[in-house]
Formats: sequence, structure tokens, C-alpha cells
Amino acid sequence: MREGVWLRIFLRPLVAMKLEDFQIELKQMPGAMPVWHGCVDAQQWCTACRQVRDKGGRLVALWGADNSDRGEGNAVYAALTVSPGLLVITLPLSGESFPDISGIFPAAGRMQRAICDLFGVRAEGAPDQRKWLRHAAWPGNVFPLRKAFDGGTVFANGADDYPFVQVGGEGVHEIPVGPVHAGTIEPGHFRFSIVGEGVLRLEERLGYKHKGIEKRFESMTLAAGAKLAGRVSGDSTVAFAWAYAMAVESVTGAVPPPRALWLRALLLERERIGQHLWDLGFLGNDAGFAFGLTQFSCLREDMLRANAALFGHRYLMDTIVPGGVARDIDAEGSARLRAEIDTVGRIVTRLKEIYDEHAGLQDRFMDCGRVKPELAARLGLTGMAGRASAVACDLRVQFPPAPYDELDVRMVTHHDGDVAARVTVRFEEIAESLRLLDLILAKLPGGEIAAPVPHAPANSFAIGCVEGWRGEVMIALETGADNRIRRLHPHDPSWQNWPLLERAVLGNIVPDFPLINKSFNLSYSGQDL
Repeated sequence: MREGVWLRIFLRPLVAMKLEDFQIELKQMPGAMPVWHGCVDAQQWCTACRQVRDKGGRLVALWGADNSDRGEGNAVYAALTVSPGLLVITLPLSGESFPDISGIFPAAGRMQRAICDLFGVRAEGAPDQRKWLRHAAWPGNVFPLRKAFDGGTVFANGADDYPFVQVGGEGVHEIPVGPVHAGTIEPGHFRFSIVGEGVLRLEERLGYKHKGIEKRFESMTLAAGAKLAGRVSGDSTVAFAWAYAMAVESVTGAVPPPRALWLRALLLERERIGQHLWDLGFLGNDAGFAFGLTQFSCLREDMLRANAALFGHRYLMDTIVPGGVARDIDAEGSARLRAEIDTVGRIVTRLKEIYDEHAGLQDRFMDCGRVKPELAARLGLTGMAGRASAVACDLRVQFPPAPYDELDVRMVTHHDGDVAARVTVRFEEIAESLRLLDLILAKLPGGEIAAPVPHAPANSFAIGCVEGWRGEVMIALETGADNRIRRLHPHDPSWQNWPLLERAVLGNIVPDFPLINKSFNLSYSGQDL
């Protein structure tokens, strides 16, 4: 198998960008990541997005808010990468539309459709105006994230006439897959248009189990919100919990003790390793190599049991809290983790050799599900999948929060963008995370593991952003009165990456779809809020 490449540059480097170039009044927000925030009008909204794109920046998240409780109208927000950090712009709305930016950032398309479903404000001029999250769960004139909406309302299910794009031509037919699948996974529908076994088009339909998470956050206390944040997407509980804690600490001024920050990094790397082990096993299995699934599953199960024994939960839920962490490790726990590092490192190294030398695996992996670097950059592919297509972006490297600023993270990328590249990046990231765990245990400072969290002032706004195993996880938090949450938007990187899966499968055969899909392993839950 081709080797990964250690890089510290972007495919399209972020040109040094002066914040005054935006001609927007910006205010730096407190927090672990450099974030600037400003209000814009409709023209500035589009201009700022174009400037960021032209300088090599990306759209991180796009969301809405109903400000009627403050005597204002709706607003939309965009989080954008700039060379100094993150730029967040707010566009207050006087009507029920805002300028479309999907022509600037294609990843915005589905986010804009979700804003329309949830708030009733439409991206004016957007080429795709179809519903996205609504299905038949609520009527078209009801908007669940408006302040006046009662979250306990139940609607009778009606017909769901989602207008899939039709592909015509001689010999073309459709294969519908899902939303219910054979595996224990969340629902998602995939509509294939094919000739023979070759895929001409794939269209996804997600959002089948809208959970009302964003509505549930409203009026929760900051302390209670931590528990829900860690359950937005269960395979990324550490990343979401840390991003939430980061946002809460920004608005309250809480300063986690150094030991807590190092323990957070330890938990985040364990989450990364565990998920990569799981995916590598299933990637082998989907290519007809059940031995790989057996071996990687054993390794992952041992890690999950260690998580439960040392941190109280197999998936590390409720371990990160605002102000620090809820569980510590002692010398015996550290010794167990060191032994685990040695065992996992040795076995994964041998398994990589087996995967590399297995002709059947390589025949299935190579040139399968390719996303070329140019397409990945243009459409906004991010995280692990992005790094496999030469989009070298990792918050642990570009904007490292403590303690990553002391760990010198080595970012691995690949330029081929196929299943083989995504497998290679996973193997290399496991090796790097094991190295980081060893460093963290060696340098783990003593002291307390949590600090008091003061009450948050009302009408405060903060961003928390963490590099999860899948990519950038972001929390946008607005506080209300009495230390409660007024609005919270959790953003999973799957929003950016699901559309790229539709492109990756083109030209492949239908039986390769499970393999391609698993090589991305995107979250259904993360964008079904």
C-alpha cells in the first residue's frame, strides 16, 4: 500500500489575510481558539464569503437563529476559516430570505435547506430549494426552531413526496437502498441510478430520525447541556463534549487546570484510535477479508473495556465537563495505558503489513471511490477524508489548543483520494495518536482535574471547535438568563463530506458502495438534529 506523507501545508494555502480587508467591524471572542465575530449586511455576507474562498479558506458551518425573544428577527451565521483563525459573521434578517452562498461554497447547499426547514427562511436564488430534514415529520408551514414552537408537539405523519432527481436513458434503472439497513446503523436512503452495475448517479436522503436536539438545548442549564452535547453523535462524544466545554469556558471565564487539558487530549486520541480500529476492521470485511474485522475488533474491544475501567464509560461519555474532566487516572491506570500503547502499536504494525501485502484487499482498495484533490478542495472535503485527498487541515496543527501546542502533532496526508488512501491515513493516524498518548502520559502534570465554572452572563456568544477523528467539530453557544442556553448549534463535519460521497461512487460498481461508504464513515446522527 502507498505510504502517507507528512505535510504541514494546505493544498490551497491560506493566503495571509488581514482582518481589516473584510471591511467589517470585528471583535475577537474569548476562548482557546482565535475567533473573530462581526455583523454584516447582505452584500457584506456574500463579499466576505468570496474573499475567504479566494484566499483558500473554507466554510466550517452555516446555521440560523430566531431572535424574536429579543425583539429581533431571524439571523443566519457562517463560520469561515481565515489565516488568523475562525471568522464568524452574522446576518440579521428583516424578511424571510438571505443570499445564497452555495455558488461560493457548495457545502452550504444542504445547510441552507436545513435552515429553511427549521426556521422558514430561504436562501434566495439557491438552485436546490428542496426540503432536507422535514420529511413528513411536520407540516411545511411549521418551523421547529422558532421560539414559539412547542417541542412537545406531535404531528400526524403524512405522505413524503421527496423529489429525487431522475436519470433517464436506455438501460438506466434505479436501485433504492435504505433507509432501513441490514446492519445496526442509523437510517439513510441511497438512490442509485445505474447502467448494469456502473453507478451514474447517487443521491442521498438523510434526516429520518430528527431528534430535536437543537430545540432540546434551549433553556437547558449550561451544566445539563454538557450531557446532551456528548450525545450528538455517539462515535464523537469526546470531540463534541470538549467543543461544548470550550464554548462554556469562553463565556464564563472558567480556566480548566492543566492536568484536565492533558487528560482531554488523552481522551480525544483514544477516541480517534478506537474509531480507526473499528473502521479498518470493517473495511477489510467489506473487501471479503473477515480476518481483519476479527483482529481489529479484538483490539477495539480491549480499548473499550479499558475506557470503562479507567474512565467509567466504554465510549467515554460524560468524562469531559465544563471546567475540566470528571475522571482522573492514577499510576496503575497510567501503567495499563502504557502497556496498551505497546500492544496496539505492535499488532497494528503487523496488521498494516498484512493489509499491504494482501493482493485481494489492494485490488479492492486502490482506485476505488476516488476524490481527486482539486474536487476535494473545491467542494470542501474536510477531516480525515480530506487529508486523504491532499486537503491538509487539522486544528491540532493549525490552531492547536492546549496541550497540543506542546505536542508537535504530525499531520499525515495522501494525494490519491481513494479507499486505499483513506485506509493509509487511518493506519498512520493510529501510529501518530499512539505516539501522542505516550507523550501525554510522560508529561501529564499533577494537580486538580476541574475548576469552578462561574455563571455565564446573558446574551453571550462563544464558539468551541475541536479536531475530532472525523474532522472539525464545532459548537456555537448563545446564553440566556439564569445560566441557561438560549441557542446552541452543534456542527459535525459530515455536513461537508456527505455530498463528496455521492461524487466518490461515480464510475464505480454498486458492490463497491459499502466499501466506499465505510472508508468515509460519516455520521447520520450528526446532521439529523
